[in-house]
Amino acid sequence: MTKYRTLLLATVGFNFSFLIWFSFAPFTGPMAEEFGLSLAEIGILASAAIWLAPFGRILTGWLSDKFGAPVVFAIVLTYVGVFSIWSAFAESYTVFFVTRLIVATAGITFVIGIQHVSEWFEEEELGTAEGIYAGIGNAGAAGGALILPRVFGTGWSGPLFETNWRAAFFYTGVVAIGLAVVYYVFGEAAKDEKKRQATADNASLSDWLHTATRYGTVVLALAYVMTFGLELSMNGWLATYYREGFNTQNLVLASTFAATFSVAAGLLRPIGGYMSDRLARKEKDILPFFTGRYREQWTFVSLCFVVLTMFGMTLAGLSGQVMLAVAAGFLVGMGCAFAEGAIFAQVPAMFPNSSGAVAGVVGGIGTVGGIVYPLVYAAPFLANLHIGYSVVAASMIPILVLAAWVFQPHIAERATDDGFVSGTNTAVVTDD
Repeated sequence: MTKYRTLLLATVGFNFSFLIWFSFAPFTGPMAEEFGLSLAEIGILASAAIWLAPFGRILTGWLSDKFGAPVVFAIVLTYVGVFSIWSAFAESYTVFFVTRLIVATAGITFVIGIQHVSEWFEEEELGTAEGIYAGIGNAGAAGGALILPRVFGTGWSGPLFETNWRAAFFYTGVVAIGLAVVYYVFGEAAKDEKKRQATADNASLSDWLHTATRYGTVVLALAYVMTFGLELSMNGWLATYYREGFNTQNLVLASTFAATFSVAAGLLRPIGGYMSDRLARKEKDILPFFTGRYREQWTFVSLCFVVLTMFGMTLAGLSGQVMLAVAAGFLVGMGCAFAEGAIFAQVPAMFPNSSGAVAGVVGGIGTVGGIVYPLVYAAPFLANLHIGYSVVAASMIPILVLAAWVFQPHIAERATDDGFVSGTNTAVVTDD
């Protein structure tokens, strides 16, 4: 059936986009040596991978609603591939930094695929379908950490494993361009013309502003900061953390440790979407609060789990036991997966004819965590590399408080209609 072909196409496209997005992470050691980078500068490079994602996701979410996902996905993959190839030949750090900054916009394909899948699946299947798409897609980061150093390794040099990062960037760019052609040729925008037109008709600027400021959109966007933003930061940082925090000089081993987080954050995400669907279908309350708001209950539980495991990450690191820290990282990834699956089960279910626009806002704002959190992990004023996880966890608590307010039944039932602005007047807080 075409809807399953669409799910497969979107999943493969996003999986590779995620791989190319974080293809720099396994090679931070060799790149730092070649360009003379400090640990703090590596943290900036990890942060820079996210800089263009917020605006890019917001824009491409709207463009996907307006023009259809296949066209937008193909355009993004094409220019990402071109700049990845360019970065492979960079001789100066300035050229390298700028080209990789553009390559990092591969991450904006997430909202394109979310929109594409939502145009083909019914509401009762959305959480599971989007969870499969995003979960397997996000696992591309683990694929990068596990595969690229091995495929593009040049052998051992003393205690270190040498890699050819330039070859890795060149060939991943070539594959990206090939996938762009496949997506454009075989992708179909929606299950029928009526659905395609309904989505396009809701893609005006005023419609976007309205949906972007609803209570539901805002709280899900902030929840995505503390989950997907966290995932992005960990994907770009953990290989460095396991190498520097525990004196693990073996690049392949450090990347493998980091990949356990990415595997959990990616492959377990369908469970988060499935649980949201199941609770909604069964109308089952799992919390004494938010009665009748089944998807919201699951989302809130998973968000709380993320915060607790981040505190656990610091405790595991302070123990000095690297395998305990790897296990803690796996649990953080699990929490991210469950919460992200829950969030993107809610997005298309709440906004069926504006899923691209809302996914763009939620996905775009969510990436801010990926920009800020790496700077905290590598902050020079911290006593050691383990403390940053608790600092980040503490910063998430206000988001939990906001979620608890919005998820109250009498507010949640109006969360797609009431918002922080009325009409186009952004100066006041009111209900519509």
